[in-house]
Amino acid sequence: MTFPHDLLTLVPLGLLAGVLTTVAGMGGGMMLVVVLSLLWDPRVALASTAPALLVGNAHRAYLYRAQLARKIARPFVLGALPGSFVGGLAVVALPVMLLDVTLVLMTLLAFARAAGLFRWEPSARQLAPAGVVIGATAATGGGAGMLVGPLFLSAGLRGEAYIATIAVAAVAMHLGRIAAYGLGGLIDQTTLLHAAVLTVAILFGNALGAKLRRHVDEKMSTRLELGTLTLAVIGSLLGLA
Repeated sequence: MTFPHDLLTLVPLGLLAGVLTTVAGMGGGMMLVVVLSLLWDPRVALASTAPALLVGNAHRAYLYRAQLARKIARPFVLGALPGSFVGGLAVVALPVMLLDVTLVLMTLLAFARAAGLFRWEPSARQLAPAGVVIGATAATGGGAGMLVGPLFLSAGLRGEAYIATIAVAAVAMHLGRIAAYGLGGLIDQTTLLHAAVLTVAILFGNALGAKLRRHVDEKMSTRLELGTLTLAVIGSLLGLA
């Protein structure tokens, strides 16, 4: 049974998730899954956050739709949607060591490109299979979707283009895993109630984050994106995700 104080706990978490992801482009979803996994069964945390994060990212994608990098989003989505569905059905996480190594390598790649050490940009052929792997990983571990961040940073996206494109990618992954969770019986009245509260809080967080982002210049935006990415990877390596 869900008690009122449990629902009240979701309000500040959802608000923070919306602000963080809108300002930095990522991080809010992972934060939610990490915290709620400490309070509930991880499967309940994944199923409760997925619908709310779907709505939150769809709203964010709409807000920044004019900056969407379609050439990057399209092939990634084509891989991420079926990948997240299969991962959601399996509900089996990738080996921890493999995920940790991938996170570190992708982060180093993003920093190297930001420093101007090279100009590699993933092609459509590379983005589609990456979408399959990342989608499947996100469905089984939630925070694994943070792999999208370094991938898109490596592709050269920054600022609002980065936020819009990562939001569209997240929508695809959430759609796939929600369908799988539903088939697997993980979506019930309790998770839907959790999701409803989180959705409202995240939307308010998105609106607040959009206002705060107006005061963030390109240099600060890059720092926030890379800083949030680094903290997320550290959290994953410490076993928090």
